[in-house]
Amino acid sequence: MRLSPPRLQTLLATTALSVALAGCVSSGGLHPQGSLLDPSALQTSRSLGAEALTPAAWPTQDWWSGLGDPQLGALIAEALKNNPGLAVADARARQAQAQAGMADADRRPTINGGASISGAHIPSTVLPPDVGGGHFAWAKYGYASFNWGLDLWGGKRAAWEAAVGQSRAAEVDAQAARLELSANVARAYAQLGYAYAQQDVAKAEAERATSARKLTLQRVAAGLDSQLQSKQADAEVADAEQSQAVAARAIDAARSSLAVLLGAGPDRALDIARPQLLQPAAVAVPAQLPVELLGHRPDLVAARWRVEAASKDIGAAKAQFMPNVSIGALAGLIAMGGANLFQAPARFYQFGPSLSLPIFDGGRLRANLSGKDAEYDIAAAQYNQTLVSAVNQVADDVNAAQSMQVQIAAQQRSLDAASQAWDLAQQRYRAGVGSYLEALSVRQQLLLGEQRMAALKAQQIDLSVQLIEALGGGYRPSAADAGAAGAATSASSSSSHS
Repeated sequence: MRLSPPRLQTLLATTALSVALAGCVSSGGLHPQGSLLDPSALQTSRSLGAEALTPAAWPTQDWWSGLGDPQLGALIAEALKNNPGLAVADARARQAQAQAGMADADRRPTINGGASISGAHIPSTVLPPDVGGGHFAWAKYGYASFNWGLDLWGGKRAAWEAAVGQSRAAEVDAQAARLELSANVARAYAQLGYAYAQQDVAKAEAERATSARKLTLQRVAAGLDSQLQSKQADAEVADAEQSQAVAARAIDAARSSLAVLLGAGPDRALDIARPQLLQPAAVAVPAQLPVELLGHRPDLVAARWRVEAASKDIGAAKAQFMPNVSIGALAGLIAMGGANLFQAPARFYQFGPSLSLPIFDGGRLRANLSGKDAEYDIAAAQYNQTLVSAVNQVADDVNAAQSMQVQIAAQQRSLDAASQAWDLAQQRYRAGVGSYLEALSVRQQLLLGEQRMAALKAQQIDLSVQLIEALGGGYRPSAADAGAAGAATSASSSSSHS
C-alpha cells in the first residue's frame, strides 16, 4: 500500500511526537535509600544502669572553671581568641553564608543596563554612498533589561534552603572546633601538671639514690658490702638522673603543645606558671542520654543540618524535570551618525514569557538526581555513625572514669601502706634496730607509689575532660538548630518514600 504525501507527513509527525513524548526525561524510580537512626533505639540502660541519671548533669559553658585553676580559664580564653585553626573554621562559615546568599539571589529578578558608543567606517562595498557607505559614522546604544525565572515548582527555593543548611552546618562546625580546642588546652594543661609531679618524684628519687649510694660506699669501705652493692647504687643514681631528664622533657613538650594551641611562639609557654592541683569533674550521666545528646553535641547538630541540606538538594534536582517559565523584557535606544539618541524613533523594546521543557538530555538530569540521592544517603549514614559513636563514647568515658576511681582508691591504700612502712623504717633507724640504708630502700617503694598515683590522677583529669567533651562541653544550640532534628527526621521519611 502506497501512502499519499499528506498521509505520509501525518504519519511522520505522529511518530515524531510519540518518540518525543516517550523520550521526555522523568525522575520516576529514583529516591534515596538511607534513613536516620532513631536515637531511642540505642539502648544504654544496662551500660549506664549503675549511674544516677539527672537532668542537671550536662556541662556548663565554662566547664573548665570547675577544675579549680583560674590560669586554665585564662589560657582557654587566649586560645579561643588567637588559635589559627578557629580562623579557618570561621572563614569556612562565612564562605558558606556567601553561597547561601548567592542561592537566594538566584530566586529574584535581575535588572541590567548598559550603554555604548562606537565609531566605524562603513565601506561602500557594503552600503551604497547614499545610505552611509564610504563614510565614518557613530553608533550610540543604550538599554535596560529585566529577567525573572519563575520558581513554579520550588526548585530555586529548595536550592536556597539547601545552601542555608550547609551554612548552618558550617557555623556549628566552628562551635565544635571551639569545644575541641578548649578540651585540648585543658588536656595539655593537665599533662603539664603531671610532668611537674613527675619532676618532683624524680628529684626526690635522685636525692634518695644519692644518699643510698653514699651509705653504700661507706659500707664497702668498711668491708660490710661488696662492689656488687656499689654498682647497684651507681645504677640507681643514673636511673634517677635519667628520670629527671625525662620529666624535664615532658614539661617542655607540654609547654610546646600549649604554645601551639594558644597560637603563640615557644617563649609564651615559658611564662605559664606551674598548674595547680586540678580537681576532676564529678561523674554524672544526664537523663534521656541518647535523645538529649542530639541537642548538646555540635557535631550531631551539624550532621543533622547536612541531612536537611541534602534533602533540599533532592527537591531542587526534581524541579529541573519540570517545565521552566521565565519572563524577560528589553528596552533601549539606538541611533546612527549624528541622529539624536533620545528621540522616539530611536527606541526599541521587547517583552514576553518563555517556556522550556527538558525532553532529551542524555540522562543528565536523572544522573544528577541519582547523585543527590546518594549524597543524602551519605549524609544520613554519617549522621547515624556520629550518633552511634557519640553515645558509645559517653558510655565508655563513664565506665573508664568509674574504673579510674577504683584504681585510685586501691593505689591510695597502697600509698598509705608504703607511707606507714616509711615511718616505721625511720622509727627503727632512730631506735638503732634498723639501718638507714634499709629505710631508704623502703622510701624507694613510697616514691614509686607516689609516681603511680600522679599518673592515675592525671589520667582521671584527662578522662573527666573527655567526658565533658563527649557530653557537648556546654554547647547550647539556637532555636533553628534545635528544630533541625525534627526537620531531618521528617526529611528522611519523605525523601525515602518520594
